[in-house]
Amino acid sequence: MAGKFQLVMRSGPTVGAIYLLEGESISVGRDASNTIQINDAEMSRRHARLQFQGGKYVIEDVGSTNGTHVNGQRLSAPHVLKTGDVVSFGEGIVLGFESTDFDPAATLATPRSGQARPVAVPPPPPPAQAYAGQMPASPMPMGRKSNPLPIVIGVGALLFICACVVFFWWVDSANMWCTFFPFLGGCP
Repeated sequence: MAGKFQLVMRSGPTVGAIYLLEGESISVGRDASNTIQINDAEMSRRHARLQFQGGKYVIEDVGSTNGTHVNGQRLSAPHVLKTGDVVSFGEGIVLGFESTDFDPAATLATPRSGQARPVAVPPPPPPAQAYAGQMPASPMPMGRKSNPLPIVIGVGALLFICACVVFFWWVDSANMWCTFFPFLGGCP
């Protein structure tokens, strides 16, 4: 089940619009077939995708013309969103990524006059988790074995070729062609 998050439009065609993020995969773009449709010239038909992985949303640009940015940095790879991140599509469409989780059992401060005013207490940040598609820092982590089969096949093929070259060199230098290959012709 997806977490309780939303995108709130800060600038663009519908300032203040709230897009609740519900689902494992959410597409964003100008086309009506997207989960979140933003009808603006800055948007590509298919602009970005959000995937819910490990309790967090991961955003990636899906080949848009004007790019997807998080906190001013253009995305070139999937990026894990954190509460408070600013997501931009092109230059003019800016959305804030927010958590909608709140603790209904939170203590409320009330003034002596009896009028209750809720005190906003931000939720604690969720624990850091790697998302399912995250790549390791190095191409091959320490302790991980590689497959030796291609190396064995390559060395075996090289030894076979060397043995053939040595054999034909010996046959030619000893003039033993007729001994080993009588079917070639020209042999008595």
